[in-house]
Amino acid sequence: MQVIIRSDEETACDLAASIIDGRVRGHLDSVLGLATGCTMETLYDNLARRHERDGLDFSLIRTYNLDEYIGIPPDHPGSYRHYMNEHLFNKVNIDLRNTHLPLGMAEDLAKECEMYEKSINVNGGIDLQLLGIGESGHIGFNEPLSALKSRTRDKALTPTTIEQNKHLFDPPESMPKRAITMGVGTILEAKRILLLVTGSKKAEILAKAVEGPVTSMVSASALQLHERCTVIVDEAAAANLSCKEYYNWIFETEPEWEEYR
Repeated sequence: MQVIIRSDEETACDLAASIIDGRVRGHLDSVLGLATGCTMETLYDNLARRHERDGLDFSLIRTYNLDEYIGIPPDHPGSYRHYMNEHLFNKVNIDLRNTHLPLGMAEDLAKECEMYEKSINVNGGIDLQLLGIGESGHIGFNEPLSALKSRTRDKALTPTTIEQNKHLFDPPESMPKRAITMGVGTILEAKRILLLVTGSKKAEILAKAVEGPVTSMVSASALQLHERCTVIVDEAAAANLSCKEYYNWIFETEPEWEEYR
């Protein structure tokens, strides 16, 4: 795991966008794992600008999102399909047939989860998985006590997660209480992982995930087990990290990051 600290949300998202940009340009048929959330909106705006301004080509890219709420249709304004269409897919030249999210309205949820895993594998696995972190420490909707080898499944949401996201629904009480999510084990099979975290509200949980013990109570801590995980944060989110000087020194001296400095 490598931690890179940028001054603010904009510069953190710009670095994350540059990494994704490099992957897409270097491998036009890449499989990207995508996430949602407020920070991702800034990132996706950045990628859309790169498409318009610099010709970043998504025409052969295939995507798999981490999760989707159960019980709402894809065109519901609170669904993650709607989110992705609004914030990225409709702004770039991606083929919507190559964009995948779990179907929250599936009659057989277990079968839907099984088919989602199979689809990822048929397409060669995820080359670059983008992640955020929830205030409960989740990646995807892998809430506390999620098994570190878990696969895509139906998961109950914690009160913390519901409180964090209910403002996106009208009325807030209509927010679903369950979701389909990639498992921790599914996420860890990605060839590369990019965790993007901004804001002071995430400082405490980020420190637990990066510098604390690996535990099912903080599913993001499992990223410590991945051989190629890059964590990009702004100063606000990095406030509780104890080794900030070391992380900055690594970024400034590693040849791998020379083009991004």
